[in-house]
Amino acid sequence: MTTAAAAPSTGAMLSPLHRSQGIALRRSLVLMGMTIVVPGSAQLAVGKKGLGRIAVRTWMTLIALLVVLGVLLLTPLRAAMIGLYANPVTLTVLQWAVPVLALGWILLLADSWWLANPRHLSTRGKLVSGLLAVVLALTSGTVAWGASTAFATQAKLFGNIFAGGGTTQVQNGRINVLLLGGDAGADRTGLRPDSMTVASIDAETGRTVLFSLPRNMQHAPFPADSPLHAKYPDGYFCHVKNLSDACLLNGVYTLAVQNKKLFPGVKYPGVEATKGVIEETLGLKINYWAMIDLKGFQKLINAVGGIRLDIGKRVPIGSLHGPKGVYDWIEPGKNVKLDGFHALWFARSREYSTDYERMIRQKCVMNAMLKQLNPTTVLTKFQDIASAGEQIVATNVPTSELGTLLDLAAKGKSQPMGSVSFTPPLIVPMDPDFAKIRRVVADKIAASEATATPSASASASGATTAPTSGSTAKATTKPKSTSKTQTDNLDSVCKVSG
Repeated sequence: MTTAAAAPSTGAMLSPLHRSQGIALRRSLVLMGMTIVVPGSAQLAVGKKGLGRIAVRTWMTLIALLVVLGVLLLTPLRAAMIGLYANPVTLTVLQWAVPVLALGWILLLADSWWLANPRHLSTRGKLVSGLLAVVLALTSGTVAWGASTAFATQAKLFGNIFAGGGTTQVQNGRINVLLLGGDAGADRTGLRPDSMTVASIDAETGRTVLFSLPRNMQHAPFPADSPLHAKYPDGYFCHVKNLSDACLLNGVYTLAVQNKKLFPGVKYPGVEATKGVIEETLGLKINYWAMIDLKGFQKLINAVGGIRLDIGKRVPIGSLHGPKGVYDWIEPGKNVKLDGFHALWFARSREYSTDYERMIRQKCVMNAMLKQLNPTTVLTKFQDIASAGEQIVATNVPTSELGTLLDLAAKGKSQPMGSVSFTPPLIVPMDPDFAKIRRVVADKIAASEATATPSASASASGATTAPTSGSTAKATTKPKSTSKTQTDNLDSVCKVSG
């Protein structure tokens, strides 16, 4: 009897060559997969112990470092970790370490592909495994290049801008930051600060009070240790007929620049002189300062995707004295989205309003930036924000303190932002009462610190009625402030949407 009929057909059975090629393909894919998950594990599996151990130990060390850093970010050491990361030296190391590690991973991937003995693969198997290896290598290289570029950008940003020099010591439980908004327009010589605001921040809670001074304030006092005190012992004042020639607060910057020989070794004499005058005026010691060109401000607003405000009064775009005149308007409304261009005009527009109203709008924009900027926005749009940040003229905030300030900003976002604008009727800019200014500052800070639970009722909404002769109100009870130059909650003056 023949047994040929019982044998399976040749079409139903793979030849030994096909089985060998299938095994080789699976081996290739498995080894590359092991390299993706744990670099070096493929080499350990096939007996290349030396290379495998080095790669696996390197990988495990990196994982352990990331875990430790993640845990530290959840502890009180978070601010220190952020400061360490922001150090240009750290970022430069990361800039070069990432591509080196990526190159090592690519070489391990290529080695794992070769360990599968591609000579035993079919033509189709060679194509599949080879194409996969190339795609993984290109993906890794692209990601590494992008990360390295981001680290380089950050190193440049932090190195150029956050050079340090400020006072890290907390001042009576607070950190005071001077914000100067400068405008280097075509009709001006140099950069002149038109917006001068001090953000006084509680070092524990982050609750903030903004103190704004008008640019046209006269008799600004120089501290006794200022090189300009001898020239203006009674404050910065000039006897002139034309107000445009008067010695105004925002002219202190230009005065110091013109007399920079009096400030040997000082990189920014204009800021140094302005800071001294504002410290003397408010009775506060300034920890840090930052001066921002308005062009940089516009770019920064665009980088974060704009801001949203509830606008109560239309604001003109353009100037009555410019070639185009007033050519457009920012219309009132709720939840109005402003891009950089419109936010800039909202903050700087002077037509049909006073300097004091403009100060309120500027603080409204600052409040919106604080409340609407979130970590997700920073991460997803970092390159644009970094590019905009390069427009900042200068700051003396050191990278080591960035974590502390970011933590305080995050705490302050959930609390009302107090505000005082030293404008009429609170003061007379041509002849200010400096004792009153310092008293208001001290009282406002004390009130802010005493507010344990922020209440919406602190917002001003109408005129305060003086008590009648028959009033039974206690003498110690102070009426709520309703002046737009002094308000417990900035939202009561200019509402931030969202």
